[in-house]
Amino acid sequence: MKFDDLLSKLGKQPFFDLPSVVQLTDEPRKSVQVQLYRWCNAGKLIPLRRGMYCFAEPYASQSINGAQLANHIYRPSYLSTFWALGYYGLIPEKVVTFTSVSSRVTRKFENALGLFTYRHLKADAFWGYGRLEIGGRRVLIAEPEKALLDLWYLENGPWTPERMDGMRFQNMEQVDDSLLQAYGERLESLRILSAIDEWRLAREREEKGTVEL
Repeated sequence: MKFDDLLSKLGKQPFFDLPSVVQLTDEPRKSVQVQLYRWCNAGKLIPLRRGMYCFAEPYASQSINGAQLANHIYRPSYLSTFWALGYYGLIPEKVVTFTSVSSRVTRKFENALGLFTYRHLKADAFWGYGRLEIGGRRVLIAEPEKALLDLWYLENGPWTPERMDGMRFQNMEQVDDSLLQAYGERLESLRILSAIDEWRLAREREEKGTVEL
């Protein structure tokens, strides 16, 4: 396959994988893999992970949306914890790393578009997410309440008042308290229910302006 053929057939896609290219040609899989590797070295393609690519400038017809890419690099997954909390404005920091959860094993990928981390979440806790339009793309992301619960669930140790205040949560009023409680009970974890109680107390301190860091 020539590069112009690849560009004409897949150029409108934000990214693509090796099986998609193999389907477009009668060449052996190994031969296609070698050619893709050469185009990466030539600066025509950007490797996103093993067997996944996007077109480099000036060949790319559209910019890559990192949030959308996070959903596709490792599936099934959805954006959650720190990145989701930053997106919703629940923490003040701009989170550069795309943090997701997956029912598969924990993994991390780094490419020219950023760092993508995936924390393992047991299958019966893989819920509480939906699609939002982010940067013009439909992206799977945790609801604010589930993003909090995923964080509290995955980060080891008790969520003490000091630890909760140290997160510097803000805009806490956007979290639905009844939904947070219902989701927390669904996880059947005393540690999570304790974290919810501490969250409520932290919200009261934030509303009174008495949080001390």
